[in-house]
Amino acid sequence: MVSDITHELLIPFFTAFALALVLGEILVPWLTKKKVDQTERAIMESHVKKNGTPTMGGFIFLLPFIAVAIACSGSNPHIIPVLIGTIAFGLIGFLDDFLKVVLKRSDGLLAWQKFLLQFVAATLVLVYIRFYSDITLSLTIPFMHGNEVEIGFWAIPLFYFAVLGTVNGVNFTDGIDGLATTVTIVTSGFLFFASEYLGRTMGPAASAMCGALLAFLFFNVNPAKVFMGDTGSLALGGFVAACAYVLNMPVFIIIFGFIYLLEVVSVILQVASFKLTHGKKRIFRMAPIHHHFELGGWSEPKVVAVFSGITLLLAILSMAALM
Repeated sequence: MVSDITHELLIPFFTAFALALVLGEILVPWLTKKKVDQTERAIMESHVKKNGTPTMGGFIFLLPFIAVAIACSGSNPHIIPVLIGTIAFGLIGFLDDFLKVVLKRSDGLLAWQKFLLQFVAATLVLVYIRFYSDITLSLTIPFMHGNEVEIGFWAIPLFYFAVLGTVNGVNFTDGIDGLATTVTIVTSGFLFFASEYLGRTMGPAASAMCGALLAFLFFNVNPAKVFMGDTGSLALGGFVAACAYVLNMPVFIIIFGFIYLLEVVSVILQVASFKLTHGKKRIFRMAPIHHHFELGGWSEPKVVAVFSGITLLLAILSMAALM
């Protein structure tokens, strides 16, 4: 038992943590020197001050995570679809960041280009799960003692809806210092324990991500020295979505991923209300919803603390719903 905990939790966690900490000390000054930064929208004074902060810092946690996950994947095959999801969506984020920051194309990838590439990335995960693994697309239902249901053909459209929704939800969550990082640390912890409970071999990947993100938080906590950029946020979305499917738990994203869901739904509602009223009315002060609370007087650390606390409570509830 002690040996299992050491190999699946402690070694991946501390290895990824140490690697990310060292990489951050090297990469943050380099990104700053190279002026790999992105101009912040002047939505409030605190955000104007962020101009000049380097972005694309997602590499700080992604490279250690990938290295540790690959090292563990030989004896833990369920890590492979998680790697595919994380890397595929991370590459899309990198391309978007590269166009915006390096080539100075303010819009980066166009909306249709980003959607098409995300669809391709999701398909890669789906193909591996369906044809190269023992993972099914059955759904574990919360509070049903781990019982799974098959939904036949509808599992395919649900897969794309869940994966793309999660990826973009995480992307929208990355809007203030440390928010996406902290929420996903909690989420990764839950995914580790869920994997161990279900007997899946994905645990070391979740542990490694948790450790790498914790080290990244040293550089990303308010006031941030570096932003993760789309390189990091899209990769995290791919990680969370792939993990959920390895565990047959996409339905549980509604619970443990509530903050991600809230962020993306707030954007959809805001856009819908704006268009329906021809720009005369908005539901929120600003979307995604973390900006709504900021404009209401909440500090960035308060938003992070509250959203992360909610995620922790819902992660505990998700664990109870699994048993």
